[in-house]
Amino acid sequence: MKQRIEAEINRLAELILKRQNFDGTWDFPFETGIATDCYMIILLRTLEIHDEQFIQSLVERILSKQEKNGAWKLFYDEEKGNLSTTVEAYYALLYSGFIDQNNTNMRLARKFIINHGGIGKVNMFTKVMLALTGQIKWPKSFHLPIEFILFPTTFPVNFFDFSVYARANLIPILIAADRKFSIKTKHTPDLSDLYVHRNEDLWDLDSSEWRSFFSCIYDGMKQLVGTPFELHRLALHRAEQYMLNRIEQDGTFYSYFSSTFLMIFALMALGYSKKHPVIVRAVQGLKSMKTTIDGHTHIQYTTATVWNTALLSYSLQEAGVPSASAAIQRANQYLLSRQHYLYGDWAVHNPYQIPGGWGFSNINTMNPDIDDTTAALRALRKEALNNRSFWDRGMKWLLSMQNDDGGWGSFEKNVNKSSLSWLPIEGGEKMLLDPSTPDLTGRTLEFLGNFTRSSYNQTFIKQGVKWLLKNQRSDGSWYGRWGICYIYGSWCALTGLIAVKVRRDHPAVRKAVKWLYSIQNDDGGWGESCKSDIQKKFIPLPASTRVHTAWALDALAAAEETVTPQMNQAVNYLLNSKDENSWTITYPKGQGLPGGFYIHYPSYEYIFPLLALAHFVKKW
Repeated sequence: MKQRIEAEINRLAELILKRQNFDGTWDFPFETGIATDCYMIILLRTLEIHDEQFIQSLVERILSKQEKNGAWKLFYDEEKGNLSTTVEAYYALLYSGFIDQNNTNMRLARKFIINHGGIGKVNMFTKVMLALTGQIKWPKSFHLPIEFILFPTTFPVNFFDFSVYARANLIPILIAADRKFSIKTKHTPDLSDLYVHRNEDLWDLDSSEWRSFFSCIYDGMKQLVGTPFELHRLALHRAEQYMLNRIEQDGTFYSYFSSTFLMIFALMALGYSKKHPVIVRAVQGLKSMKTTIDGHTHIQYTTATVWNTALLSYSLQEAGVPSASAAIQRANQYLLSRQHYLYGDWAVHNPYQIPGGWGFSNINTMNPDIDDTTAALRALRKEALNNRSFWDRGMKWLLSMQNDDGGWGSFEKNVNKSSLSWLPIEGGEKMLLDPSTPDLTGRTLEFLGNFTRSSYNQTFIKQGVKWLLKNQRSDGSWYGRWGICYIYGSWCALTGLIAVKVRRDHPAVRKAVKWLYSIQNDDGGWGESCKSDIQKKFIPLPASTRVHTAWALDALAAAEETVTPQMNQAVNYLLNSKDENSWTITYPKGQGLPGGFYIHYPSYEYIFPLLALAHFVKKW
């Protein structure tokens, strides 16, 4: 078996090396379904930018993803389809002008939408897009006052209590909602046939959670000094500047599609023309995120260049590619060039630390995160022998971002006000907050234990271990915030605990190992559904996947003293499935928001099988 494993390691390494770009990067796509493709069509038509060939290419991709029943799905096993995604696709296809309502595909889509509650049952983000483009009205009775942005951080609830992702998307929504802004063109389609109940309340903003939250907001407004007119004008100006000050060099707002899309509408609400240079650059930035997947044009939500490059370089080094090789040196130079030197919003809660982290995309200069920072430092560990300055900056930033509870979140420190997690927003806690999570905490511990002198970091490590042990689920698993889902979180937690010398016979370790064995499939692999993320419990896939199997095998390789029959079965699954080309390969293994945003990383099909097999061979 060892020869077969080594042959597979070499095969994967060669495939990775062949795909490296001259500048040292790997630009595997960041694939997130069809939403960005739909919104791009709607944006271009709204701005009356007639890029027909581009729009038609997006139409072709959207149509290629439609199911036989007329719906669109977020993931393979999502029962019959996703209502919000289907409404977005229906709208975009009509607005494109290349498809009309009498088309067979459109009739099937319309039937699905009506049978599942109609346009009134879509999620809140889809409703915002529909309001911006004149399909539905903004709510009359309530919107979150823009003055909220003026609250100082000492207020019980303030703007920086929300995660950076929430702020980036919330600010342009607040501006547009304040102005009740919407825009139509002469080509705007009529979606009235998607209503089941024409006069229904589409926004549902009268829940007790909303009333309690807004009571707190309005109490805070009473404490602001100034006339209502002055405060309102100041708030709009500050919101505008918040966006403009966080535009990256490519013109995008925080390098995210959604926040940039919303910013364009917010700026028009403030009086910017469709052809204002900021809007023109923003559109160009979004178009620059174009990629090709299976022959179809896809607009990425962002790029994953730093993430992919760091993980691929690290996996190659773990597989035996020398750090002095040309490929690793090129990757090193790229990663060094992407270390952050600008202060971002993270400094609000961590004001005494200088920048030093890494971000996710190639255009990100001010929004670093914990996962990319540890990934980059793993890949650059040998480079640190010759250059301590980047390493010391990165390490200091990483350690300074540990939350007071002992864990690590994603982008910011101590952004975990539990009262906000109860607001009735789809994916509420995951979108609004940035709490400590098992995957981020586990991966940080794994980095500290395996790649640093852990004796220097014992205080941080002990707190992190304590947090992980406290947050293990009763069945032995851990929840993973950025992967699917409990297999991912358990892999991160187990490899982290073992790296910092938690005993393999520790009850928490044994419990987690027992859980992993209990969910192994008969073919030796593992598979987990995106529905785990929605139902908040482990939901198996109807088939194994190479990535889930690699995570489980790597966790077991760390946690077990000897090779077990189940581990051999997992290795055999990885070896026997190397030519797999089914839906399991493109099934999302990453997540953004529960029930709304899932990610397929093509790079994962190389990275994690390579890592798991390399670690397995090294140990035995």
